[in-house]
Amino acid sequence: MKVRIDDGCIACGACESICSDVFHVEDAAVVDEDAVDANIDAVKEAADACPVSVIIIE
Repeated sequence: MKVRIDDGCIACGACESICSDVFHVEDAAVVDEDAVDANIDAVKEAADACPVSVIIIE
């Protein structure tokens, strides 16, 4: 499974607070692709919680 962050991330930190193993917020969220498969439930939760809906799971 692949996860990407679309343009428009507001760096609110919601994804990182839900799943810090995968998401790290700098100027915008960054995804650690190596950690996605082991944390997929939390990744989905983070995507649902994103206030601007820019976390895309493919």
